[in-house]
Amino acid sequence: MKKALLLGDEAIAQAALDAGISGVYAYPGTPSTEIATYIQNSQQAKDGKVHSIWSANEKTAMETAIGMSYAGKRALCCMKHVGLNVAMDPFVNSAITGANGGLVYLIADDPSMHSSQDEQDSRALAKFAFIPCFEPSNQQEAYDMMFDAFDLSEKMQIPVMMRITTRLAHSRAGVTRCEPRKQNDVKLHPNPKQFILLPAIARKQYNELLEKQPALETASENSKYNVYTDGSDRSLGIIACGLAYNYLMENYQDEPCKHPILKVSQYPLPRKAIEKITKECKEILVIEDGYPVYEEFLKGYLNQGPAVKGRLDGTLPRVGELNPNIVAKALGMPATRGEDVPALVVSRPPSLCKGCPHIDTYKALNEVMEERGKGKVFADIGCYTLGALPPYNAIYACVDMGASITMAKGASDAGSLPAVAVIGDSTFTHSGMTGLLDCVIEKTNVTIIIVDNSTTGMTGGQISHAYGRLEHICEGLGVEKEHIRIVTPLPKNHAEIVNILKEEIAYQGVSVVIPRRECIQTIGRSKTYN
Repeated sequence: MKKALLLGDEAIAQAALDAGISGVYAYPGTPSTEIATYIQNSQQAKDGKVHSIWSANEKTAMETAIGMSYAGKRALCCMKHVGLNVAMDPFVNSAITGANGGLVYLIADDPSMHSSQDEQDSRALAKFAFIPCFEPSNQQEAYDMMFDAFDLSEKMQIPVMMRITTRLAHSRAGVTRCEPRKQNDVKLHPNPKQFILLPAIARKQYNELLEKQPALETASENSKYNVYTDGSDRSLGIIACGLAYNYLMENYQDEPCKHPILKVSQYPLPRKAIEKITKECKEILVIEDGYPVYEEFLKGYLNQGPAVKGRLDGTLPRVGELNPNIVAKALGMPATRGEDVPALVVSRPPSLCKGCPHIDTYKALNEVMEERGKGKVFADIGCYTLGALPPYNAIYACVDMGASITMAKGASDAGSLPAVAVIGDSTFTHSGMTGLLDCVIEKTNVTIIIVDNSTTGMTGGQISHAYGRLEHICEGLGVEKEHIRIVTPLPKNHAEIVNILKEEIAYQGVSVVIPRRECIQTIGRSKTYN
């Protein structure tokens, strides 16, 4: 039994290694990135030959993890919440195929959108797919749950989700480790048709998935992570989910809570415990970090039984992260846990790093677009999204990974010209290549700027799948070689970049401009740029 001070992400990674995984499949995305990074740097993983190379995107990551499960070994698949949108096809269908080796999907949600486009709550998607979900309330629970998640996956032959949020992912606590387990041997499932989702087979498998639901509910009823604590004052009962339980208990460090509390960290909801607290208490406060998923569920269409309070009625704020003070106010207690930010502390908006190659690209692009009107440049997810902010104000759209090229194509199809897309090298191989293929097939009048800083810069400098092969990918997709232009974004090359952009924007077809210079954050470590 060893103890270590670990981030929540690190506790999950170490638990997965100790639980006997043979592979982790992931695409970097805050707040989940550190899980795969920890495994990549782990000597334990190297000794066990645990696969840990980044995948091209979340869909390929999940499908590969399903393949490892198919072969009988344990696999962990990690992504942030919006990444799960990319992987929804295999996510939903894998619940129907079931699992062979243990298969755990670690989904990191981001309430308050610290580094994301939305606040979506992945618990709703676990419920949608009919798979069980674990939601740890602290780092030790996150570590322990990983073992139980793999065990439940293999026992019930089903993928399991573990849902965490930013605060748990990026805060540290002492974690006591268990004895590591051996990796599974390769072993195929006794049902050779399990993973063949032809309609006739899928219908049978779907019925089997539904038949598993009572057993999954029973597992939640008996889970050590779902705990009912009685209280003397039943005017209010509290249901606290996952990390929100910690926010609640921080308000009761000096004295016990007088109200009954149901801590929920494993789903589906433990029905008997829910029935007990709702029958005994006059009102129910549901504290959950994210969407009011289970508050809405408890209210039901007829809103019978005790009044249910939470995010929907304004007792808790509808958006953003929870914290101990917010919970205290909901309980009618003084908000004294932590101090407010002093007025003299002014938030600093994010900005491109000094020396960032994207700066020189945007300066040239702005000069070229000055005569052509605003609203013509579509961008994507990455550091370069900051080109939307002053002093550049260079881009006008950013929706999701890969959308820059397809949105520019749609604008071009509508006759809004010129249509320019700005996308990063890693985002391009994640989900931009298919959009470029659409443009090539239709000979769309569009200019695509692939800002190549040779890394996945926004999430810590992971190696991009495009490294060393970007222009070859574009040529292979059908872009004419003479309209694939490579430039070096430096102040001394400003006039050259402007002229090349003008030439390619004037071209009536698909053109690609690749400003290539290594990320200023990785250059000091690699020493590859001269």
